[in-house]
Amino acid sequence: MPPKKRKSSKGRKPTKAQKAKQQQEEEEERRLREEEEAQLQAEKDEQERLEREKKEKETKRLELKDRERREDELNKLRHLLEENHTAVTKWKADAVEKAMWERYMRCDGAPDPEVQRDVNTYISLWRDDPEVNITLVLKQCYSALQLMEELEVLLRDATDPQEGQKYQEGLIDLQELIHSKHDLATEEILKSASENADTETGNMQTVVKDDNVTLCLWANLNKNPRFKGFNFEETGLGFELPKQLAVSSIAVRILHTRYDHLSLLAMMARLKIRSPSHRSLAGGEEVPADVDEPEQGETKAEGEVRDDDKVQQQEQRVDEEVQSTHGSEGMKSAASQQSTRTSAQPAGGRGSQIQTQMEALGARDLTSLSVQLTAMDRGESVQVVDLMQLTPLGGVFFYDVFHLPPQACYVNGWKIRQVLKKGLQVFPYPMEKAHLEDNDALTCPPVGVSVMLPDSVVFLEAPQVARWDAAVKQWRMDGITDVSYDEAEAKISFKMDSFQAFVLMQETYANLPFQSWELRPLGQDSALFTINGALIDLSITIQGNRCMLHSEQEKGLSHLLGKWMSGPALQRAMLNSGINIFVNEYTEKYVSTCGKDPLTEHAAYEQMALFASACAFSWSKWNAKCGAEHLVIQACEHHGPDPVPKGSWSLYLLGAQRSQKLEMTEKSEAFSPEHYSGSEFHSAFIHMLEDNMSPDGIVRTRECNYMYIDTVQSLLCATRPLMYS
Repeated sequence: MPPKKRKSSKGRKPTKAQKAKQQQEEEEERRLREEEEAQLQAEKDEQERLEREKKEKETKRLELKDRERREDELNKLRHLLEENHTAVTKWKADAVEKAMWERYMRCDGAPDPEVQRDVNTYISLWRDDPEVNITLVLKQCYSALQLMEELEVLLRDATDPQEGQKYQEGLIDLQELIHSKHDLATEEILKSASENADTETGNMQTVVKDDNVTLCLWANLNKNPRFKGFNFEETGLGFELPKQLAVSSIAVRILHTRYDHLSLLAMMARLKIRSPSHRSLAGGEEVPADVDEPEQGETKAEGEVRDDDKVQQQEQRVDEEVQSTHGSEGMKSAASQQSTRTSAQPAGGRGSQIQTQMEALGARDLTSLSVQLTAMDRGESVQVVDLMQLTPLGGVFFYDVFHLPPQACYVNGWKIRQVLKKGLQVFPYPMEKAHLEDNDALTCPPVGVSVMLPDSVVFLEAPQVARWDAAVKQWRMDGITDVSYDEAEAKISFKMDSFQAFVLMQETYANLPFQSWELRPLGQDSALFTINGALIDLSITIQGNRCMLHSEQEKGLSHLLGKWMSGPALQRAMLNSGINIFVNEYTEKYVSTCGKDPLTEHAAYEQMALFASACAFSWSKWNAKCGAEHLVIQACEHHGPDPVPKGSWSLYLLGAQRSQKLEMTEKSEAFSPEHYSGSEFHSAFIHMLEDNMSPDGIVRTRECNYMYIDTVQSLLCATRPLMYS
């Protein structure tokens, strides 16, 4: 018989002893593995601790070294700033004295705007002048406008309330007199309407133009009930009339003034001189001033609207545009103040002890008008335009309808004309019920008007229309219907309930916040400041104390592009042309910002200007993520007109106490304040930059002209790219 096969042990279950032994082995392996991992973690922690201690020791060493030289560095910086400020102040004083002497030597008969008696005499003599010829009247108005410009400058700079009152009264008197002269000249033309009638239409139409005014007149001689409207082809202005007016003896006038005195009057009616408010450069909270500011939703009864006399007695001055002057004037240097600050001092305390940016730049305080400011006008809510949020552009269009003056007739060789003692009379429209025929509707249809956009203005968005309310002396947007804008033809048309002056408006800060910016040197005392705005990009070349605007947008800017002018002059011209990149202390109410400490920001602009001939500076996305107490900026040494190579930039962290070069780059995944290995800390940004600059670059910074430094600093302070980008 064959032997029996033995059963395999594979199918046998492990015994309890075997299981216990196996578990013991697994536990031992796990214990050894955990001990090994714990040992590795301990070694890693120890290594990290040693590295951290090393960094802390290095940081303490750098901080100690920075403290030892802090006073010396800040004294050097303060000396540079004060030296430049003294030179600029002297230059400006000499320029003012020279301008005064040149004005005196003109001997053109124009009054001295600072002498009220001379201004009053000039106004009285002109008021009594019987001249009504439109050409000569416009020449006289041109001289009056020059005087008004001088008075506006004096009003902006006035610190004494009585002086401000004097200049304001002169401005209002001249404004009223200019408009009165326009009416007299208009009446004189209309008296001869029948003699100058168009043979084709049977009506009279004429256009008179000069550099400041375009006068379009139409006289209804034919009274054709089928008449709809008329377009003045050479001016791009037109109007539409309802039947009630088409059959009336009327004259329509569209007077386009390229200046805007009504907005000036609106600001006079709302803005007051206030005691200097303690407000941060970044536009933080301010200590309440003596005069309250109107809040949104404020309601006034009609009887509470102040009359002209009260306005002249209580309101002292107006600031029509933001000036960009030396950032240090009237304000202690931010860098010098910086030396007295301590890190333990709360940010709120620092902000409450400094002057506003507008005061620091030599401008005057403005009180923002409320967009939804309401008053009771005939029991209806009045929506008033906020002139801080919206800016009138292209001047004012006066849209009027008058009774046609009696026309001359010829009898036996005699020319006979009825003379009216009251002069030019406004035709009431909407017409009163008594003036309407029985078969006419009791409601009067609106009147239409069309306007070609002025060729000296850029509208970044579709323009908005506002009409003038003479009762409250403010611009309003209600009562305007059927607005149609043709962007291709640059033409806007709309209808109003009555004949009123109107303006075209644009959002003041439509081009903010900036998407990016760059300031790079082109050579000694020359730089290019580029801003990529929300809607339009532009560049400004700075050469000494002169600036030149560059932009791919040529339409509306041909009178500015490629022309040298002073910084303040360029700023005014850009604002008047609808290209605004400039800010004030109220801008943050309308534009999102990355709020920054005002002293740190101002100190950065001062030092960037000092090194603008040898270093390039640029926007960094990390500036919005480093906190309010710090700034992050890209910088590098750069010579020549070529663009900055991408790999040349380094990131710098600027704070109240020190500046440092960062280890991270613009492409890093997260923000880190770790300083660059091998670099040092400095109390001043310029000394931080010097650590990485060549001897030639440092020499360039020492040879910068003070007017160039002032111009760069003024431009940076006026745009505040570290805050609004």
